[in-house]
Amino acid sequence: MSQPKCTIYGGQAVIEGVMFGGQTVHVTAVRRKNNEIEFFEAPKREQNWVKALKKIPFVRGLVGIVEASAKGSQHLTFSAEAYAEDESGEETSTTAKKVAKDEKKSIFSNFSTILSVAVVGVLSFIFGKLIFTLVPAFVEDFLFRNAFENQVLHNFIEGIIKIVLLLFYLFAISQTPLIKRLFQYHGAEHKVISCYEAGEELTVRNVQKYSTLHYRCGSSFMVLTVIIGVVIYSFIGYDTLWERIVQRVALLPVVIGVSYEVLRFTNSVREIPLLRYLGYPGLWLQHLTTKQPDDRQVEVAIASFKRMLELDGRNASDPGLVR
Repeated sequence: MSQPKCTIYGGQAVIEGVMFGGQTVHVTAVRRKNNEIEFFEAPKREQNWVKALKKIPFVRGLVGIVEASAKGSQHLTFSAEAYAEDESGEETSTTAKKVAKDEKKSIFSNFSTILSVAVVGVLSFIFGKLIFTLVPAFVEDFLFRNAFENQVLHNFIEGIIKIVLLLFYLFAISQTPLIKRLFQYHGAEHKVISCYEAGEELTVRNVQKYSTLHYRCGSSFMVLTVIIGVVIYSFIGYDTLWERIVQRVALLPVVIGVSYEVLRFTNSVREIPLLRYLGYPGLWLQHLTTKQPDDRQVEVAIASFKRMLELDGRNASDPGLVR
């Protein structure tokens, strides 16, 4: 199997499925309760100014994260609705299912609906990031405000608290059956990408040989934001807790931008013996955010990836389809 090495694909686990983003389209495949695999396909459309921003170092990371949050919300909503339909246990005729499927596609093709879902996704990302940024600062100040004066040490302890909070949160949610399966699909996503990047045919047997860990994972990005944040915050002093809080909020775009560039670097040097260890903190965290998928879950991930490649190839042969 051959593929252009310059093409970098990414994905996201959704409820009972996987989403993959291509050059011209995003495709989600989900396993329905009747064992069928259903697809949701969303053309990838970018404004010229967005494309320009994604070429600027330290800016492209922030743009990419916001874009991924918006796009991911659409596909997660699709998978959640499919899951809810299956869990309701309502029996529908073949004709009714087709009508419902067509209605769902028309809903997701409506610009206003897509926009509202995207806004919710972006706001959820921002809210979550603020929580994991501000709570550790409050906790550290409450526990160690008068313990010592070294602000670098205060920042370091804040980073430790942030990592502990993150680990506890991920461990807690991973104990629920639904999230555990979500993490299994996350592992399937990584396996498929690794198999493709290795140039092997995408079969269940081949895909299962690969690790559930991958250097470009968003879990690695989460760890990097903590580490990079400690470094950046150490260059700026503060006198009060509220100054500290304002700094954390104001510097969030900087932390995200730098962390993204570091993530790209760690991925580019992963084959170099010594430098490959730079990406290990993120890989360690993935032991919590990914689980070993079963063959049926890998089948869904493969179906999503192949459908994405098929549509990418079709659109590439017809430039009029690409906007």
